Amino acid sequence: MKVVIAPDSFKECLSSAAVADAIGRGVLRVFPDAETVKVPMADGGEGTVDAFVAAAGASVKTRLVAGPLGNRVEARYAILENIAIIEMAAASGLDLVPPQKRNPLKTTTYGTGEFVRAALDDGAARIVVGVGGSATVDGGTGMAQALGVRFLDKMWNDVDGCGGNLSKIDRIDMSKLDPRVKRCTVEVACDVTNPLCGERGAARIYGPQKGASAAMVDELDRGLAHLAHIIKRDVGVDVSDLPGAGAAGGLAAGLVAFLGARIRSGVDLLIETTRLEDKVRDADLIITGEGKLDDQTLSGKLPLGVARLGARFGVPTIAIAGSVEGDTKWFYDAGFAAIITIPPGPATIKTSLKNAAAWIADATERAMRLLQLGQAFG
Repeated sequence: MKVVIAPDSFKECLSSAAVADAIGRGVLRVFPDAETVKVPMADGGEGTVDAFVAAAGASVKTRLVAGPLGNRVEARYAILENIAIIEMAAASGLDLVPPQKRNPLKTTTYGTGEFVRAALDDGAARIVVGVGGSATVDGGTGMAQALGVRFLDKMWNDVDGCGGNLSKIDRIDMSKLDPRVKRCTVEVACDVTNPLCGERGAARIYGPQKGASAAMVDELDRGLAHLAHIIKRDVGVDVSDLPGAGAAGGLAAGLVAFLGARIRSGVDLLIETTRLEDKVRDADLIITGEGKLDDQTLSGKLPLGVARLGARFGVPTIAIAGSVEGDTKWFYDAGFAAIITIPPGPATIKTSLKNAAAWIADATERAMRLLQLGQAFG
C-alpha cells in the first residue's frame, strides 16, 4: 500500500514536516510494510520555504534584510534549480514586530524587495513570493523601492514606502527598476481573494490585526485607493479590483503592478513545484491535515486542494485535524473520504499543543485500524 502524506503545518505548534512524520508513524503502526511518501505542504504563508526544502530538496539561503520597522533581520529563502521561493513574512512579518510596536502606518515591505534582489543575484529565472502573515499595509511600495522604483511627492521629493506615506505619493518613476526583473517570472502564492481597498480590502479586513486603530484603517484604505489611482495613471496597470490584490497589506498588488507578477493559488503552486501529482498518481491513499478544518478550508486552503487532486486520480483523502468547525457533511461533499479529529478527549489548548505530535500519530493509527477493519470485511 502506498500512502502519500501531504499535510499543512499546524500553526504555532508543528511544522508540516513534523506533522508528516507523526502521521507516518501512525500509518506504520498498523501497516508496517506500507510505502509512506511524505510531502510536507504549505499554501504560500508560514512554512512555505520549509515545505519546499522538505518536499522538493530545495537548498536554503540566508540573508540579512530590513525588517518591518527597518531593523536588520536574518531571513531564509529557498532555491530549487532556478526557482526562488520567498516567504514575505520572513522579512516583513507580523511576528517580527513586538505587539506594543505594531503600527502599519510605519511598517514596510522593503526587506521583501531585498529578498527579491537576492534571488535575482542568485540567477533565479522564476520567483515565487508567498504572501501571508504580514505586518504591513504599504501596497508593496517598500518592496518596489528596494528594487529601484521611486515614489515622489508633489515637490518631487522621494517618499519612503510605508502605509502612512501612501497618500503623499504624487508620481511613480519606474525608470530605475532593476532590469533583471523583466527577464524573470514572478508569481504570488496567495490563498485569499480580497481586493486592494474597500470594505473587503487590505486595510479594513487585516489592518486591525496588525495594530491599526479605526482611524488608521480609514487612513490606510484611502492611501491604498490613492496608490491604485497613481499606479493606473503612471504604470498602466489597474489593481483596484484585482482579486487577491489585498493580500499581505497590498503587497500582492505591488508585485503585480511593479514586477509584472501573476497571482496564483498558493496550494496550486506548491502542488506543481513539489510534483505532488506524480506522487499521488499511483497512490492508494492520501492523508492531509491542518490545525482546524473550517469554512476557510472550503474556500480553497491546502487540504481541499490536496483532496481535489486525489479525486482527479480516484485516490481517497483522509483529513487529520485538531478540530472541525461546521457540518462535517460540507467536507465530505467537498471530496474528503474521512475526517479524523486529533484530541482523544476534552483537553486544554496548552495540553493539545504539548501532545500534538503523539496525538496526531494516535489519530492516524485509529484511522488506519478502521481502514484495516474495512479491508477485512471487503
